[in-house]
Amino acid sequence: MGQKMEVLSTVRVQKAADLYKIVDSLNRTLKEKDLMFGLSLDENDEEKMVFTIYRT
Repeated sequence: MGQKMEVLSTVRVQKAADLYKIVDSLNRTLKEKDLMFGLSLDENDEEKMVFTIYRT
């Protein structure tokens, strides 16, 4: 995986059970536009998630 990914935006949002479904839909729909979306738990606040947009 020698591909460099550029972070375009990062935002912390309230934790939600179905948020991963939106991220999955964005990845499936916009991968041809060289965009990728990530979602992770915030390391400092268990009630928050980190949503990140990347350019591949």
